[in-house]
Amino acid sequence: MGPGVSPRPDRQPTGLEKALITDVTEPNAQIVRRGRTTLEDVHQMLRDGSCSVLSLDIFDTILWRRVPRPTDLFLLLGERLRREGALPDWVEPHAFRTMRITAEIDSRERRGKLGPEVSIYDIWREMPAEILLSGDIEYYVEAEVTEERRILVPDVDIAELVNTAHAHSVPIVVVSDTYFLQEHLDRFLDRPHLEPLKSARFFRSHEHGVDKAHGLWKVVISGLGVRPGQIVHIGDNKRPDVTAPGKLGVRTVHFTRITDDYESILRREGAPLEPFGVSAPHLDLIEGDYGITSLRAKLIENANLDAVAPDVACSWRYGAAVLGPVLTGFADWAVHRAAERGTKVLWCPMREGEMLADLINKAARSSGLDVVGKPIWLSRHLTSVAALGVLDTDSIHTFMRRRHGMTIGGLLAILQLRPGDVPALADRLDVVLDNGIIADDVATALVETPHLRNRIATTATATRERLLAHLRTAGALDSDDLTIVDLGWGATIQNQLGVALGLAGVPITPAGLYLATDKRSTKVMLRGLRVEGYLGTAGEPVGVVGAITRSPEIVEQGVSSLCGSLLDFTLEGDPILGPIAGSAEQNHARRALHQGVHAFQDEWLRYEGESDLWPSFNGGEVSLLGNIIASSITAPTPDEAAVFGAWEHEDNFGSDLVSHVIPTELLPAVRYMSPGDLADLGMRDAFWPQVLAAADPRLASAADAVRSGAVPASVFEPDEPQSETVLRFRTGDGKWHDGPKVPLRINRNGLSFARLNFEAFDATDISLAIPGRPALVRLDWIEATVTAGGHRHPTPLRWEQAQDFAGLVYAESAWLGGNLVEFHAPHSAVWLSLIDRAGAPVSSAQITIAFAVLPQSLSGLSHRAPQAPRLTRLTARAKAEYRSGGPLALAAGVARIVGRAGAPATPPDDDEKKDKDED
Repeated sequence: MGPGVSPRPDRQPTGLEKALITDVTEPNAQIVRRGRTTLEDVHQMLRDGSCSVLSLDIFDTILWRRVPRPTDLFLLLGERLRREGALPDWVEPHAFRTMRITAEIDSRERRGKLGPEVSIYDIWREMPAEILLSGDIEYYVEAEVTEERRILVPDVDIAELVNTAHAHSVPIVVVSDTYFLQEHLDRFLDRPHLEPLKSARFFRSHEHGVDKAHGLWKVVISGLGVRPGQIVHIGDNKRPDVTAPGKLGVRTVHFTRITDDYESILRREGAPLEPFGVSAPHLDLIEGDYGITSLRAKLIENANLDAVAPDVACSWRYGAAVLGPVLTGFADWAVHRAAERGTKVLWCPMREGEMLADLINKAARSSGLDVVGKPIWLSRHLTSVAALGVLDTDSIHTFMRRRHGMTIGGLLAILQLRPGDVPALADRLDVVLDNGIIADDVATALVETPHLRNRIATTATATRERLLAHLRTAGALDSDDLTIVDLGWGATIQNQLGVALGLAGVPITPAGLYLATDKRSTKVMLRGLRVEGYLGTAGEPVGVVGAITRSPEIVEQGVSSLCGSLLDFTLEGDPILGPIAGSAEQNHARRALHQGVHAFQDEWLRYEGESDLWPSFNGGEVSLLGNIIASSITAPTPDEAAVFGAWEHEDNFGSDLVSHVIPTELLPAVRYMSPGDLADLGMRDAFWPQVLAAADPRLASAADAVRSGAVPASVFEPDEPQSETVLRFRTGDGKWHDGPKVPLRINRNGLSFARLNFEAFDATDISLAIPGRPALVRLDWIEATVTAGGHRHPTPLRWEQAQDFAGLVYAESAWLGGNLVEFHAPHSAVWLSLIDRAGAPVSSAQITIAFAVLPQSLSGLSHRAPQAPRLTRLTARAKAEYRSGGPLALAAGVARIVGRAGAPATPPDDDEKKDKDED
């Protein structure tokens, strides 16, 4: 709003105020609720005459700085003075910052009875003459004032308030604790939107020798000659702007910048919040802050999130403070990259495409660039079918193995084959394709006859034609420039789309602009496809790209529309969608997250359009934004962990598999884990391990300390020599095979955790060398999630009771009773019969062990504890056998006990077995 322009009585809400509306009965309704005195209330006071004087603080109210902390200005000033030759080159910017802060403190202390209020000249006189190479204090004062004005930005909402007061003839006063002179303040406030302040009355702490907290307010009230209740004051500092004037009867509005919730976000990003923080940000990060730190603070404070449900507030805050800045920068970058290459349309694959296209279009309009974003329906699943060209066992094997949890029946449905078309598979439709050997057999069955290959080729061709119909209808094939904008990771859709277009004879090579891509995208680039990443490309930088691609869940759900995934197209090219996944609560929170993202971009563009000093992104922001998103993933707050960890994850790759971001079965294991265990968890173990860690604040802190390099990972590992938990498995032919192994760790609770995954076509037994060293071990539980006989076992197999452990075979180890086991050597092991528990051979399994270790001497000379009495062991084992399978199982168990007597500590290698047979 320009100076002298009267605001409309029906004034539309600002970008911030839009975030305060809350009717959520409509799908796109705003989430955040207003419930306290806001700036809009002050507008109303000014309009209806219930406020006689509007009083404003200057810094962090009328004006705020585009740096993380006010004193970061001195870093920029120090660099400028060095560049101009006004400081010795041995005075580093960070050292100068500390000197400038200390000079102000010393100046205030030196005044003694004159009071602590000083001017900027008093401060500069405290600086040593030896470093002031220009010799003229006026020069340095002018440099600081100039630099200060450069990074100061008028608050758009306060500017509107100033103009409302001016339009209704309400006097304005400015009350500030400041060492700047009036002429300096006039320069700071000389902005088009702040024209009415040229007639405002000023009360400066330096002018009156007292600050707001210790008497300046009495001077203000006396000078104005009005009752305190007629004054409304707005300021950011609690004591001088709220408490002190409030005691005198002045009405106040607290214009907070750093809330507790936002402070926790800043701290995980490594931003020190106090003038003498442990470390100061790098100079490039200060200059590249672009006002993002302060703008996020402004958004969060004005949203008044206390009035809504905690999960909604947490989600909106994450959208505004984390994804909002990142996606705003991404959209701006994509628009400018498109404009540089003459690209007119950016195609945004759904389900992320709706939001990305909206962000792109707003960025393009703000920049005045002729670029438009359009949603388009594409998916990994459908493009993979459309890209099926070469039909051999390898291609079909790869096609099916990329789909987690896929059954043979599900695969046939995707390929539009009926069970009768493949008689060899007709009676195995429920078999899970969890094993490479099974996948090889299925692939062979599917391509062993020309008829089946032709059927699959027909399906792929028909899918391609339906895909092309959609692309033509959308207009994506109207030009030879088909540029995709997506979140990224492996550029899989772009790659498969390129193959499908090639198979269809369409001479278009799709390009891709992505938030980030991992190492898989290198193969796409080697095919000659253009792949560009905003925050990182081909897995670099590792810290940012690795964090995002390891746990992409929150980014994907934070962008995806609330609709089902793409299943197929009609003949006309219309999308066929699956059901919407997620609970009502989850989708409600997701809407809040989406609105937080839009709220940040709207506010960013509002400042970009109205401030003469607002910076444009130029690539310098990438490090800051990468740190914002990576730190949010590697160090989520407890609130974020509680909300996002309970969300459902939709596989969206040809299966209807839905799981939780954090598997509930892992929660009991958290107290057993060390930071290294979190790093060892695979994607299918936990989509977001750091959210799992947040269930135990100490584990989360330890993991963060290791991640940040504050302490080495070895702090949480046992002393050398390193021991390992080792798994071996026996197959139906009686042979033993090496399986996975993980390091033995002992955490702060004295507890240990191991998770081992393996595939085997027909595993019957497993051997677990649990501590990998001589030790007394308390086995709290062993759990096996298995696929047996081609089917996922309905419940995990579990060993946790005394009778469970009594039924095991102990190789160079001894059951001491209860859940205590003594392992005598590094290779000592316990044997578990999977086939007995599962009822069929196992094709894949995930073994989880929660235990406690008391290490013993590696010499083997330690005193050995007495075993449980043989009768106790046999009786407990017999009870377990009878309970699981009745009299026949008991008889078979007795035979096994006899046969396994004297079993070797570790299963013999095949060569060793052969040697023994020959002997």
